[in-house]
Amino acid sequence: MKGKKSVISRLNELLVGELVAADQYFVHSRMYKEWGLHKLYERIEHERQDEIGHADLLISRILFLEGTPDISKRPAPSIGKDVPAMLRSDLDLELSVIKELKEAIAHCEDEKDYDSRRILAKILEDTEQDHTLWLEQQLGLIERMGLQNYLQSAAADNF
Repeated sequence: MKGKKSVISRLNELLVGELVAADQYFVHSRMYKEWGLHKLYERIEHERQDEIGHADLLISRILFLEGTPDISKRPAPSIGKDVPAMLRSDLDLELSVIKELKEAIAHCEDEKDYDSRRILAKILEDTEQDHTLWLEQQLGLIERMGLQNYLQSAAADNF
């Protein structure tokens, strides 16, 4: 089915965002693992898998619309140097993805591409209600508990 170029372009932009997020989560998860923060490693690895799943949905839709997935303009991920910076960097990325998703959903609605809109709405739900919420909670825990208590709780399974 031939899709509209503007929709395919938006889907490609979102694809790049999902892959950058997967790359960022990949590096962050391995840093957590190296530091012995087992709980953070597991959760961020889960997030990485979710991002790969989102990328898969977008690639499949682009191909269905007879477009070509284009990841040639991938920006570098933003890698944090410590746990708070990593969580903040991940949250900033997710918030930018939410903004792009909402704009793309509105565009798909305008173009009457309801299947693409449905796919993007599912990705938005995951991004808002799972990824973003969890990251905000972690930063809130650090603020309330203090970094050292938070890190101790993140390493609890290692003892």
